Amino acid sequence: MWADLAPVGRDPGTGGYRRHAWNGADTDARAWFTEAAAARGLDVRADRNGNLWAWWGTPGPGAVATGSHLDSVPDGGAFDGPLGVVSALAAVDELRRRGTVPGRPLAVTVFAEEEGGRFGVPCLGSRLTAGEISPERARDLTDASGTTWARAMEAAGHDPHAIGADPGALADLDVFVELHVEQGRALEDTRHPVGVASAIWPHGRWRMDFTGRADHAGTTRLSDRSDPMLPFARTVLAARSLAEEHDARATIAKALVTPNGTNAIPSLVSAWLDARAADGAVLDTVVAGVREAAGRAAREHGVDHAMANESLTPLVSFAHGLRERLAAVVAARAPEPGVPVLPTGAGHDAGVLAAHVPTAMLYVRNPTGVSHSPREWARPEDCHSGVLALADVLQDLLARPVRKGNR
Repeated sequence: MWADLAPVGRDPGTGGYRRHAWNGADTDARAWFTEAAAARGLDVRADRNGNLWAWWGTPGPGAVATGSHLDSVPDGGAFDGPLGVVSALAAVDELRRRGTVPGRPLAVTVFAEEEGGRFGVPCLGSRLTAGEISPERARDLTDASGTTWARAMEAAGHDPHAIGADPGALADLDVFVELHVEQGRALEDTRHPVGVASAIWPHGRWRMDFTGRADHAGTTRLSDRSDPMLPFARTVLAARSLAEEHDARATIAKALVTPNGTNAIPSLVSAWLDARAADGAVLDTVVAGVREAAGRAAREHGVDHAMANESLTPLVSFAHGLRERLAAVVAARAPEPGVPVLPTGAGHDAGVLAAHVPTAMLYVRNPTGVSHSPREWARPEDCHSGVLALADVLQDLLARPVRKGNR
């Protein structure tokens, strides 16, 4: 499966992936999943929000679900998302090899637009399903070329007018487990190939617009300029300084410059802040500091400044009882006692679902810690350990419901 999926959406020049919601590579990856699931006798269905569900058994109450996503950040790595999907299908193979016959439905799922790489809002498929973003706002989201989510979704063969909250689907889920490559290298310092998630840091994205005045780069005196690039540059440095001061994460990695000519002073710089912290109060402090620094620098240079939140995910603490249950199952194959239980600053669909469904995560060791990069990697033997751990966890969850007092 890995060999079949790996070439889909990979850029031959960078080696990174460009699978973005509803583009050709994303469509090809979804077709790969549909074919791989059907080959296992699973019934594949797309829900109203474009998420894919491959069912072993008839969909209904008490279902156990696992999976992840297939889309990528621009020039992302091979493992972020796809490892969870491929491992889920491989876990189904392993359960069948063991002779497991589920007494209730089991689903492997692929969520749409998890990275937000095209339309800017991460975990969009799961947010729509959970009712955490309005259909109207989602339909109007645009990519860099001005194409709306509605138009792109329709072109891919889905009805954008049907999107929205799906409480019935969530009510049918007894538990959701997401396996993911570790985005960090905490496990590399242990003998454990698989760990369990404890929490996801609160995180969000903010758009900043610095509006100045376009002018000639060679003839306009420095004192006469209203150059938005200068407060933008100071804001980048301020974000880094605030992150260091508060032991947080603050990154400005995407910017659009208008008119973007080498001999023209810009009229507008639009940029996006990605901020994350261990708790909400620290996150608020960092973002407020960035806002203040940006506003002050803009005023000093005669530039207008606006800053607006585009997405925000609060702290997610996975249910203690459920994560301890997973840790106990994983421990049966662990090389030594003490399966690591780790927090992360990375967002996931599991984090969105956690407010509505008992949810947990498994991490597979990443020897370099690199993620969102073509250098992202996990050893084949660790990936195999992840499949076995996921199969063990699913077998345990299928045997004993979670919602009935075991959270």
